[in-house]
Amino acid sequence: MNPQSASSEVTGGVNQSSTKVRIEKLSFFYGTHQVLKSVSMDIPALQVTALIGPSGCGKTTLLRCLNRMHDLYPGNRYEGSVHVQPDGMDILGPGMDPIQVRMRFGMVFQKPNPFPKSIYENVAYGLRLQGMNKRRDLDERVEKALREAAIWDEVKSRLHQMAHNLSGGQQQRLCIARAIATDPDVVLFDEPTSALDPIATSKIEELIVELKKRVTVLIVTHNLQQAGRISDMTAFMYLGELVEFGSTNQLFTNPSKPQTEDYISGRFG
Repeated sequence: MNPQSASSEVTGGVNQSSTKVRIEKLSFFYGTHQVLKSVSMDIPALQVTALIGPSGCGKTTLLRCLNRMHDLYPGNRYEGSVHVQPDGMDILGPGMDPIQVRMRFGMVFQKPNPFPKSIYENVAYGLRLQGMNKRRDLDERVEKALREAAIWDEVKSRLHQMAHNLSGGQQQRLCIARAIATDPDVVLFDEPTSALDPIATSKIEELIVELKKRVTVLIVTHNLQQAGRISDMTAFMYLGELVEFGSTNQLFTNPSKPQTEDYISGRFG
């Protein structure tokens, strides 16, 4: 697949049938300050897509648009649309409930942020919001999520202890379990290993690669080596614009845009 530049006509070159999230002419404003400028791209289903670029280029802003986190602060404004398959729902559409959007877009943050609850209740939290109250059902779903987050064997004997007793790497995997417990369409990762040691980082990377078997993954990372290791597709952003988007191998070995080549080669950023 050839990398694509952003324009009103180009949405990343991903085959329509494989698209999970279609972002069309997405702009975002903090008050009067425009941070994203007409970004269009198709996020492929069941793949890992990495967002790279220098600090302040709009990567995290874009990620947070996808689960409507900006709604938590007054004065923020979206333009454009974000459609999620298979139903084509526009998550920025009028009347759309941000809480429902966040059920479809799980989020894992830069620093582990477990709730001040037990390990079990951290994972069960979203399930309870969905109306699940039967203990047997909760037990099954909590165990399933903890297994998928590769932490079940480490915590199964202390599910009712406080989550803050876990190590940093364990806390981050617990946060991943919490994010996937509600069966989201997409899991968003905002530099999930930047606060972790190399061993914990390796475990999270292995987990992300495993997760794409069942969910679509979008990850913001400053670590180009990490993007190269775990992503199928990579988008390079600069000054709020999508400069180039294509297969990771193509973008890293034969970028079509001079700015992309300059960033990957370390000339700036």
